Amino acid sequence: MAYRNLEIAHRGAVRTITVNRPDKLNALNRDTLNKLTLAFAQAAQDDAVRVVVLAGAGEKAFVAGADIAEMHGYSTVQAQAFSRAGQRLASAIERLGKPVIARVQGFALGGGMELAMACHLRVASEKAKFGQPEINLGLIPGFGGTQRLLRLAGRAAALELCLTGAPVSAQRAYELGLVNRLVPPEALDEAVNALADQLAATAPLAAAGVLDAVLTGGEATLDQGLEFETQTFALLFATGDMREGTAAFMEKRKAAFKGE
Repeated sequence: MAYRNLEIAHRGAVRTITVNRPDKLNALNRDTLNKLTLAFAQAAQDDAVRVVVLAGAGEKAFVAGADIAEMHGYSTVQAQAFSRAGQRLASAIERLGKPVIARVQGFALGGGMELAMACHLRVASEKAKFGQPEINLGLIPGFGGTQRLLRLAGRAAALELCLTGAPVSAQRAYELGLVNRLVPPEALDEAVNALADQLAATAPLAAAGVLDAVLTGGEATLDQGLEFETQTFALLFATGDMREGTAAFMEKRKAAFKGE
């Protein structure tokens, strides 16, 4: 399926979804948000897809934020709907049930940083910039930025980035725990592809279990999280992948997981 403002590419079990508005620094208008939501829903339903990479077209930006020209004329009701659309997309990414990697080059600001934080892993160019500049527009983050930033980097970092609106370097983002891997610009694609291939080779049901357990545990008490982990651990013993993985280990060979 073709999507306006998006490019979809495949490499084995890895699907890359690229926001393709380079003339607007890949800014997110309502139509692009809706198309991204559909694209991720399709990826969730396609068993051939084991990993998704989210990227931005061009070298200047991953996603530079929301489309301010479109937002400027919004009423309160329209703004609320826009925020909820962004939050729906971020939640769809976070709860996809398959690993999602953000490939970040250039600017990841506002809604762009919020989408990157919704991804499970972030690989960034050393030249990338991260920030929540909404306060400079008389606003606050609306796509989940205050909440995911708090959970990923802690209260002090969330308040600093959201109150000052100042962007931080990729190195600073790495130090705050917002970036998993930091690489030279020329090595970005190689690093993203290597990580995606590694994840695509893992057991899909186990990967989904890890994602569910970490997300559930982050919003639960320790005892509740431990119980969820136990139940997920036990359920995976009913899968063919568990039998294949343990057999491969004992037979000293590479496992061939089928997601069954």
